[in-house]
Order: sequence, then C-alpha cells, then structure tokens
Amino acid sequence: MKLDAKIPAGSLAEKWTKYRSTMDLVAPNNKRRIDVIVVGTGLAGAAAAATLGELGYNVKAFTFHDSPRRAHSIAAQGGINAAKNYQNDGDSVYRLFYDTIKGGDYRSREANVHRLAEVSRDIIDQCVAQGVPFAREYGGLLANRSFGGVQVSRTFYARGQTGQQLLLGAYQALSRQISTGSVEMYNRHEMLDLVKIDGKARGIIARNLLTGKVERFAAHCVVLATGGYGNVFYLSTNAMGSNVTAAWRAVRRGALMANPCYTQIHPTCVPVSGEYQSKLTLMSESLRNDGRVWVPKKLEDAEAIRQGKKTGLDIPEEDRDYYLERRYPAFGNLVPRDVASRAAKVACDEGNGVAPTGLAVFLDFASAIQRYGKSRAHSAGMHNPNKETITKLGKEVIKEKYGNLFQMYEKISGENPYEYPMKIYPAVHYTMGGLWVDYNLETNVPGLFALGEANFSDHGANRLGASALMQGLADGYFVIPYTIGQFLSKEIRTPKIETSAPEFAEAEKAIETQLQKLIDIKGNQSVESFHRRLGKIMWEYCGMSRNAEGLKKARTMIRELRDEFWKDVFVPGTVDEFNPELEKAGRVADFMELGEVMILDALDRNESCGGHFREEHKTAEGEALRRDEEYAYVAAWEWDEKEPKMYKEELSFDNVELKTRSYK
Repeated sequence: MKLDAKIPAGSLAEKWTKYRSTMDLVAPNNKRRIDVIVVGTGLAGAAAAATLGELGYNVKAFTFHDSPRRAHSIAAQGGINAAKNYQNDGDSVYRLFYDTIKGGDYRSREANVHRLAEVSRDIIDQCVAQGVPFAREYGGLLANRSFGGVQVSRTFYARGQTGQQLLLGAYQALSRQISTGSVEMYNRHEMLDLVKIDGKARGIIARNLLTGKVERFAAHCVVLATGGYGNVFYLSTNAMGSNVTAAWRAVRRGALMANPCYTQIHPTCVPVSGEYQSKLTLMSESLRNDGRVWVPKKLEDAEAIRQGKKTGLDIPEEDRDYYLERRYPAFGNLVPRDVASRAAKVACDEGNGVAPTGLAVFLDFASAIQRYGKSRAHSAGMHNPNKETITKLGKEVIKEKYGNLFQMYEKISGENPYEYPMKIYPAVHYTMGGLWVDYNLETNVPGLFALGEANFSDHGANRLGASALMQGLADGYFVIPYTIGQFLSKEIRTPKIETSAPEFAEAEKAIETQLQKLIDIKGNQSVESFHRRLGKIMWEYCGMSRNAEGLKKARTMIRELRDEFWKDVFVPGTVDEFNPELEKAGRVADFMELGEVMILDALDRNESCGGHFREEHKTAEGEALRRDEEYAYVAAWEWDEKEPKMYKEELSFDNVELKTRSYK
C-alpha cells in the first residue's frame, strides 16, 4: 500500500490559500442531499458538526456522554495558541510553524503544521465572536502568556478553564444547528463499528448505552473526532470514559494507525498516591510560567521530606536544585513537555524525589508571589511595603491567574499551594499518534475522516502545550468544512445510503456476537483488574523510556493477558440493557490490541525523539538522539491479529533544517 498524503503543490506559505481556492466544491442545493456522520462532540467534533450543519449538510452527531458538553476537551485548561503577535515579541505564522515542528522533534508533516499555524489566527476571532471570555489586559486587549517550548507569548486563555470555555462556544454553535434541524444529536450512543460499502465509509453501528439496543446509521461519509488513547495506560490525566474504541474499530476495518508509540507524558500532574487510584489529575502547564521546578540537592533532605520530617520550606535556597534552569538556561522551566518530564524522572531516579513514593518534584510559586506582590504594591503607591503586605498582594495576583487550579490541587492533596510548593510528577496526558490522514484529513479508507487528537497529523513526536485546543478547533471550524468537499463533490449523484444494505446487517451481527461473547465468558476477574494490569505493563515498558528487551517482553505479556481476558473476564448483566461494565469490557479489549501495536511501533523505531525515548539512543548528556537518515517517516500500522504490518510515509523537510533540538 502506497500512502499518498495529497499535499498540494506550491510554496508552503501559499499552499493552503491556493488549494482552498481551487478545490472541488459542493453546491448549496446539493449539500442538502448529503448526509454526514460526526462521531465525538469535543472541540473538533462539535466545531465540525456545527460548521457542516451551517453549510447545509445533513449531520448526525454522536457522543457516548449524556451531553456534548461532557467531552474531555474541557480538561485542557491552560490555553490555546495563535500567531496573532499581540505582544509584539517577534511571533509570526512561520515562528508558530517552526516551534511546532521543532517541538515535535521533526516528526510531523510540514504542510499540515503550516496550515495549522495559519488558521490559528482565525480561531481566536471566531471564539471571541462566540463570547468566549478570554483574559484581557488592563486596556481591554486579549492577554497572552508563554507555554513550554517557545520564547514568545502566544497563548490565549480564560484563567485555568480555557478548554471548558471554548467547548461552551462550540456547543452553542452546535446547539443552534440542532435547533434548526440541520444536526441530529444522538447522546449516549457509542460507535462500535464502521460500515464500508464498496470500500467507502458509509455508516456506523452504534449501541444505545441506555437501552443496550444496537442500531444502524448511514451517511455518505463518516468523520471521527473521538480523542486520544492515553487510557491504554490505565492511569492518565484522561477522563475515565476516554477510549480508543471508535478509532480502533475503524482500524479493524482497514484504517491505518499512525505513530501509535508517540505518547505525551505531561510534567505537571498531581503525583500517584496509591494503588487504589483510577485516574490522575493534570495541573495546567500554564503554572510553569510562574512556578519554579526544583528538588533538594542533598539526598538526606529529600529523604526527610519523604518521611514527613521536613517540608519544602525547610530547605534553604542554596540547597535547592532548580534543575530545569540549570540544564536548560535558555528556556528554563518552559522547556517542552517531553524534556521536562524526562528531567523529573532523572531527578527522582537519582533519589531526590520528594513525595512519600519518591516520585514527585516541587513546583514552587514563592518567588512569583514576591515578584507580583512588589509590582502590585508599587502600582498602588506603596514604596516601602513590609514582607507580609507583599506576600498578601502577590497571592492575590496568583489567585487571579491560577485560582481554580490551586483550589483543585488543595482539594486533592490536602496542602495549601499558596504556602507550600506544589508536588508534581509526569503522567500520561495526550497521544500524538492516531489514525493516519492525508492533507484533507481523510484516512486511507475513502470517506472516513479523522480530526483532532484522533488523527496523527500535526504534533510529531511531542505536542507543545496549548496546541491541542488549537488543532481541534482548526480541524473542525476551518479545515474539514473545505476538504470534505474533495470527497463529497464526487458523491452528489450517490442516492441516500440505506441501512438495509447487507453490509450493515453483517456489521450489526458481528457486534451483537462480540457483545454476547463478552457476557458469556462468565469468568472470575473484573474488567477493571485487566485494565489495571494492562496499564502497568504499558507504563513499565512503553512509558517515559523504553528499551528493546523490555518491549519484547511487554508484547508477550500483553498477548498472554489478552488470552486470559477472553477466557476469564466477568461481565455482569445482559446485552440489551444499561450495562457500563459491558461498555468497559469492549473498550479494554480494544486497548489490549492497540497496546500491542504501540509496542511494535516503539520497537521498530530505533531512535529517540520527543515522547519516544529509547534508552539505547541518547546523547552523552542523556538527551534524545534522533536518527533522521533512517527514521524520518510516519509509521502507519495495519492491524492483523497474527502480525500487524507497517507502511511508511516518508517525511520531507524543505522549509526547516533538521537539527538536534536544544533548549540550552
């Protein structure tokens, strides 16, 4: 199979503009005759469904939540990037493009990333028009802050609730289309299979999660915007319900899964506190704007903190190792996520970790509180304020910027982060891999499109902070409404797709058989216990660092676990009822197959890049060591139970120089 990315000709800066102006169109009178299915109602899905409905297509939108507003996009707290250059600090479309390519360790497609940087500017205007309450400067202009991996301030934000506010904007746009009848909304429906007719995606099989009924839905094309697969690790910052099932069922129907080993480990999460946990909580990366990361220099101090005999306040300044500032002076605490995460792991592996588990570092706001306090005091005409006044004023500023995040941290940890430094540790957060798509966001299955985190296209081996919201809205509002026409313009003579087609009956029967098989096993172990064991295998051998020996071992372990699952899992209840355990069982079964492909992808890639760190490939200073001559390609995997097969899309870099990333 030859992978054709369908990148249009022309210079990079003009490619999208020219392509958009010359691509095939569907006339308004023909749009009314075309049906589109959109699965997922997060930022990418809600934006796509709303925009396609506004254009005149008949849209069916699906979410397994009780409301589109429950999508996990709300958890992206810190902000959204855009090349507006409001701060006049040297930002531009090219700089955002370059930062994204470099941050992804030169493993993403240039054309897609440049388009993303271009449309980023339109996203902000769209969202402001929707009423998204972005933070503003004193004079009323939209505020910006910095994020990891960049040296400009281009991140727009709404306190620590940016994802939620953006989703509300997309949701109101979606709601308007629902009210006009152009979008038909299916809540509490989970896609369980993709239906292909004559090789084209023509519908889905979904289960009504309230009644258990398996239902058929047909359309001229299918758009998947179902998020990432981080929950393959069990413990992650993803919501418990986040899963890979919709995308993976498409893979089982022939779609390719690209770069699955590229997993982002987020450096600022509340540390694991015990075996009982079912998820982890993200502390926004925006905190690294003002928080300084450190561990004690002395092992005895770290041990005393772990035992509860000392706190971070007891360690004098000269005995603190601000290791990010020491190792990466040019970027300091704002290095990219993969770099910050590995540095935290190294500090803890050396014995300097500070939580009872030894797996945590400090994120300290004391100096920021003093800095902001002095500034506010000066603005108020206080020229000789005492330390108490400065501290009080500084805490007020921090509360204005990060108050909800600090409140969340205190509720979880029981510690007041205004008084004591936060404890953080890396955790699985985002997946850069996803369904392979071309420039049109179409998979190798004609008529099947993938948006947002569900595709692989923009972030390479590591996503820069505040880029997830950017990609989701770019794909949904400004890319797919154009590119979907490249496929649908050839379908205007295609009559309405009927669910009575034999392909629908075959797919429905296959799903009903699988669901009943899960119920009939009647084993002795819970679905949750299998998921937890899978997660431990993935984290241990395919987490923050990997090596060939461990990956080979992990593949054997996952295959054995999968065999055990299908022999001894216990799923209570019946198929034709509300049955959350049955939902979960199908999702975990899919995670087990995906996990094997992730391991194979990591094993194949004999280099270190971004979120993929192979211990055999590192520099003398312990940094990632790429091998561009052999591995500058996208790995796209075709599923086969016996031996998955990999196809390559070679990456070309004509506008940026391939070089070793340096944040020093």
